[in-house]
Amino acid sequence: MRTIKTALLSYGMSGKVFHAPFLELHPGFELLGAWERSKKLIQADYPEVISYPTLEDVLASDAELIVVNTPIDTHFEYAKKVLLAGKHAIVEKAFTTTVAEAEELKALAIEKGLKLCVFQNRRWDSDFKTVKKIKDDGVLGKLVDAEFHFDRYTPTLSQKAHKESVNDGSGILKDLGPHLIDQALFLFGFPQAVHADIRITREQSLIDDSLDICLFYPDFRVRLKAGFFNREMIPSYILQGKKGSFFKARGDVQEDELKISKKPNLTTWGTEDTNLEGLLHTEIDGEIIRKNIPTLQGNYYDYFDGMYQSITTNSIEPVTAQEGIDVMKIIEAAIKSNTEKRRIEF
Repeated sequence: MRTIKTALLSYGMSGKVFHAPFLELHPGFELLGAWERSKKLIQADYPEVISYPTLEDVLASDAELIVVNTPIDTHFEYAKKVLLAGKHAIVEKAFTTTVAEAEELKALAIEKGLKLCVFQNRRWDSDFKTVKKIKDDGVLGKLVDAEFHFDRYTPTLSQKAHKESVNDGSGILKDLGPHLIDQALFLFGFPQAVHADIRITREQSLIDDSLDICLFYPDFRVRLKAGFFNREMIPSYILQGKKGSFFKARGDVQEDELKISKKPNLTTWGTEDTNLEGLLHTEIDGEIIRKNIPTLQGNYYDYFDGMYQSITTNSIEPVTAQEGIDVMKIIEAAIKSNTEKRRIEF
């Protein structure tokens, strides 16, 4: 089996939680190390790897694939350097800070014959996979409305300075927004228009922390909401069709288990508690049913396996650069809509 040597551009929460455990699990990857500017942490977890002192050292390494998991406002600069160095790239969300940056990266990857993939791992969440199956199975009839939430109760500011300071990559629209937008586009395709209400709700916050985006399709609407003042959670996924409804709580366990250093596997990983099963209330073959639906397993391993197959067999990336561009188009339209207080047509 071909081995793809891989390096990370940071080993903070994302490197430790979302990337390294799956690169270790997948037999096709070899984790070489991470760029660590000050804190030297990766060797405590992986003693055999390298803590690179500079970006130039990472780019000069034997890495074939580099993960750009740094603050959003650095994604374009670092991803461009990675591609110019002849390396494949995984870039975390938000892909870039503008559509123009995203399009430039896509063009550069094509020119260099390299793989460029956006890390939209939440397509492989257990809850979303179940929602997708319900939608694909058509058990709700023709869809009328959908509503996706990424809600939390976190009224205080983050201790991470880059998340709370005003820069091109900060704010909830480019933090949680890409998850919601990508899932919506993955299920429903690109909309005809966007309307957005983006606010600041926390005391002393300098950045947007509440969003309400409506995507307009010819015969249905999709609303995307995220905020930090939701002490009592409502269903995170609501699908309403002409035959019925499906409600599903956000229940994927992967992030929480990775944060407490549980190691992923290929059998039981990503199994939700049955108490969080979604509720289906619809009509099937003339019979009204109302029952809980077993949740599919989630596993971010499938994203990394998709990236492995993409590099080794020249198949399509699990999340393409174009899909990242489309998310950025929605983000830019949402900013324009909020500023001009109107619906933005595509």
